[in-house]
Amino acid sequence: MAEFDLNSRFKEAVALAETIPQDSLPQDVQLRLYAFYKQATIGTVDTRMNVNLDLRNAFKTNAWMQISHLTTDQAKEKYIEAITALKQP
Repeated sequence: MAEFDLNSRFKEAVALAETIPQDSLPQDVQLRLYAFYKQATIGTVDTRMNVNLDLRNAFKTNAWMQISHLTTDQAKEKYIEAITALKQP
């Protein structure tokens, strides 16, 4: 039941995030959200797959690598917390 609740809350947070204009967020916040989302949905980044990175993707991969110690559930919680904080007045 707890995992279902976490997954439901995560899906709601993703839907809420889609309503936030990306250009309204500072780049560091965008990178943090990207990293939490990727860790939550894919798991730990496999750097072997990204050998030819442009600068933008290098920043994204770096952000993801920095939180790779989190479990997928922990990353979901962090993502939910971050989106909730952004939507509070």
